Amino acid sequence: MTGRNNGVALVSGAGSGIGRATAKRFAADGAQVVVVDIDVEGGQETVSDIEATGGEATFVRADVTDENDIEEMVAVAVDSYGGLDYAFNNAGIEGTEAPASEQSMSNWEQVIDTNLKGVFLSMREEIPVLMENGGGAIVNTASIAGLRGFRNLSPYVASKHGVVGLTRTAAAGFSGDGVRVNAVCPGVIETPMVARSREENPEAIEATVAATPADRLGQPEEIAAAATWLCSGDASFVTGESLVVDGGFTVE
Repeated sequence: MTGRNNGVALVSGAGSGIGRATAKRFAADGAQVVVVDIDVEGGQETVSDIEATGGEATFVRADVTDENDIEEMVAVAVDSYGGLDYAFNNAGIEGTEAPASEQSMSNWEQVIDTNLKGVFLSMREEIPVLMENGGGAIVNTASIAGLRGFRNLSPYVASKHGVVGLTRTAAAGFSGDGVRVNAVCPGVIETPMVARSREENPEAIEATVAATPADRLGQPEEIAAAATWLCSGDASFVTGESLVVDGGFTVE
């Protein structure tokens, strides 16, 4: 792999936010992109954005908690473009905020299934194809919530800690086979997820910005730059890393 990501890239959660920005960044770098999302309209819009700038992309509607859907999204990469070089396992949800003593089992299961099981299932399908293709790179979306605790978000925090652990385990197991596995840990980024949180609790977002040395929210394109760098040949000796991109929030 060279510094440019000009192979075949799969991006889940690509219908908006960080996933859309990363799919577009891959395409700008020359990759053929499999755009994956449960949101058909959002995913198709991402494909249209890529095609409008001369890129090549295919949309697959998939629920990352469904094994059959995961098999299908990887199969589309192989059938449409001949293989897979990069995967950005980004699909995730925030769930409901509540103290751990008041969290419902339905919320717990939905968040864990989407954010953690979804990454596990995705890697399970992606790794053999990457190995067959001579190697490649996976980046999983964790979070600063995968590195520290946040009150009232126990399912989300647990899921993202799990993503960090899965990433390290896969890196230890498959880097010798040419498959590097890393995670990106965004801080609070200007995405639809954060927009929903701002509507529910604007004071919390204001407090987060105040506690961030960069004094602003991050942009999806900044996470896309980190994720695509981790996939590139410029990061060829980086594996098992959880790269924090948070404007300095976790340093204080």
